[in-house]
Amino acid sequence: MEKEFIHLSHISKSYDNTLVLDDLDLKIRENEFLTLLGPSGCGKTTTLRLLGGFETPDAGQIFFDGSDITSLPPNERKLNTVFQKYALFPHMSIAENIAFGLKISKKSKAYINDKIKYALKLVNLNGYENRSIDSLSGGQQQRIAIARAIVNEPKVLLLDEPLGALDLKLRQDMQYELIRLKEELGITFVYVTHDQEEALTMSDTIVVMNQGYIQQIGTPEDIYNEPCNAFVADFIGDSNIIDGIMLEDKLVKILGVKIPCVDTGFGKKQPVDVVIRPEDVELSDPANGFMEGDVVSIIFKGVHYEIEVHANGYDWLVHTTKMFPVGTHVGISVIPFNIQIMNKPESSDEKAVDVNA
Repeated sequence: MEKEFIHLSHISKSYDNTLVLDDLDLKIRENEFLTLLGPSGCGKTTTLRLLGGFETPDAGQIFFDGSDITSLPPNERKLNTVFQKYALFPHMSIAENIAFGLKISKKSKAYINDKIKYALKLVNLNGYENRSIDSLSGGQQQRIAIARAIVNEPKVLLLDEPLGALDLKLRQDMQYELIRLKEELGITFVYVTHDQEEALTMSDTIVVMNQGYIQQIGTPEDIYNEPCNAFVADFIGDSNIIDGIMLEDKLVKILGVKIPCVDTGFGKKQPVDVVIRPEDVELSDPANGFMEGDVVSIIFKGVHYEIEVHANGYDWLVHTTKMFPVGTHVGISVIPFNIQIMNKPESSDEKAVDVNA
């Protein structure tokens, strides 16, 4: 069982009287790949900067392997940061860039040379020691930035949207590279992104943030299949989010139609958010659905068709491998297990769950 390694305990942070983090409490396990995911301004990069020592919290403490590091400067923390802008030195060779931190630590020349070779082999850039930074592609520069970080043997690698500047194919390749590196190095990764696919692909644990609060913590499967509120459901992948009334246990009313579900404990005649993933919507003969509608648009996405169906005043998003031409009259159905019922939040920045429960 992985042990608790890092604890950001009741952290608050403001800039110019704007509250960015509000009583954030987060625990990170050793050797975990944890991703902070959320829209711009949600507090994820601030959380990473606090952990790296580039910012100081207004309230709360940061514990690292049992020690309070809240006031330690970045160079005294056993972690390294890889930024989106790789911060490589263009006037230095690749070897000199990688060796920069080791020279500051006054390591021997033989030790440094061994570490450079080891790091370049790890990022699949053997023999690149004497090349210039300007001769590298964006993906290669990103690998050098990671190599420079790992030669210092950090216990934690902090990555702030490091793939954001790469094109789609290269970004996907680097996702697999990072997973491989994490497994080979056996260190803890804390990764910041606003890209849901990146988070779902790489993470052991995803922390979804919004407006300075943690909305949900879980595995990629948990976050996608069991979102705890409409914000998480909408942010992670596509969703149909519909106003509903929970009539009683296992029965909800949406768009004027009563449909069975599996949820209980919401009370009777309670307003709720009803979340249905596009891939869980089934289109059929009109007589076989719980409501009828008309196909208003269709886009071929390669693996599936993305179809919009107008039914009962709502535009349903549907992902299906079957082709339904525009204008087709269809029935809509969803099995009860794939209908998710959620309490409506009192406000948009309400804390969704007790993440320590």
